[in-house]
This record gives sequence, structure tokens and C-alpha cells, in this order.
Amino acid sequence: MNIITIERNGVHIAKLESEETLIYDVQSALDCMATVRYETDVDRAILPKAVLDERFFILSSGLAGDILQKFVNYQFKVAIVGDYSGYTSKPLRDFIYESNNGSHVFFVGTEAEALEKLSRD
Repeated sequence: MNIITIERNGVHIAKLESEETLIYDVQSALDCMATVRYETDVDRAILPKAVLDERFFILSSGLAGDILQKFVNYQFKVAIVGDYSGYTSKPLRDFIYESNNGSHVFFVGTEAEALEKLSRD
């Protein structure tokens, strides 16, 4: 995993880069969050969709809810960047919509959108 720190509007944001799945359960999400905080002292991150296990996007698995609850509990803002057009599940689309209307978790299509959402206070 490679972590790059980006500054936007006076806010520091970590951008994660990896060729492999980094988050596949709650513990791996906590480990990822802790690594970002320890190495960068930042509490906002851009995650490429590819670092999440595909089970994350099957809401009945409970993985998305469990993982995102940890991000919220630990006051860690995250934007997940990727193409979500291939998902046809109405509950998933509703989940993404509700998340995007919140203040901690965002599902966006581009890094620019991620930076815009995460640089707000």
C-alpha cells in the first residue's frame, strides 16, 4: 500500500494506492485506518473501489455496514472512488445515495469529486 498526502483548502487528505484488496473485513478496515493515521496524522482518505473486497457491495453480507460504522465511530472520513454503474441492487443504490448525503462516507466517480467532498469541514 502506498499513501500519498494531498492538501486541499487547508485540509490534509490521504490517498491510498494499492494493486491488492486491502479491506476485506472489519479488522482490515481498522488496520488500514490506523496505518493512515499513524503514517500521515490524517483522518480523511480516498480509497479506490478496488481495495475493497467485492462482498462489501453485497449489502446482505453486512460487511459494508460494519466497516463504514467503524469509519464513522472513529471520526474518519472516507471517499470511495470507482464506477458503480454496474450495480443494479436497489438497496445498494439507496445505501450509496444515503451515504453521499451524509458527512463521513462518500461514493464518488472521480478523485476530483473525492477531494471536493473530503476538503469540506
